[in-house]
Amino acid sequence: IASDGQVVVRFGHVLAKQCLDQRCSTELLRASEHTHTLSSQLGIVARVKAVTGESKASSELLLSNAQNLVRAVRHLLRAAEAASVKGLGQPSPDPEAEEVAAFCLQWKKNLFWHRAKEALNSNRDELGLRKTREAKAEPTLMALVQEPPPQTRNIPKHPSPRKGHTAMDRHL
Repeated sequence: IASDGQVVVRFGHVLAKQCLDQRCSTELLRASEHTHTLSSQLGIVARVKAVTGESKASSELLLSNAQNLVRAVRHLLRAAEAASVKGLGQPSPDPEAEEVAAFCLQWKKNLFWHRAKEALNSNRDELGLRKTREAKAEPTLMALVQEPPPQTRNIPKHPSPRKGHTAMDRHL
């Protein structure tokens, strides 16, 4: 979990460089640094727990740190959503930056498609307000990260393996 947190941190840093809005970029960097801190902390706690053995206190500390990391990742993904909506500049020729931009562009297309469908098919009450019961939730980056990757035939999941992790390893 801690190493996956570092992958999300790298995603946030790459996206912050591409973000056109300064406030969104700053928030992404702040969220990335917070996630990095919690990910490192979780790694340390896990290593200490592995050496010291089982105890209720160390298990609770480990669980608490993992929960904090999950919250930080969610915050970073919400900041990434805001940055994607505000607009991204051209990615650098770096394959990792291109991969991050493509991922965010796909989410943004899903979001706009969802909003267009809702506008055409929205059920409204007598005051013109949208009925919330039938409305589907808007797509989020978190949902895109959690859904299994599409099954494709004979097409590798990632271009060519490189040393270390990329920002999008394991579909985040």
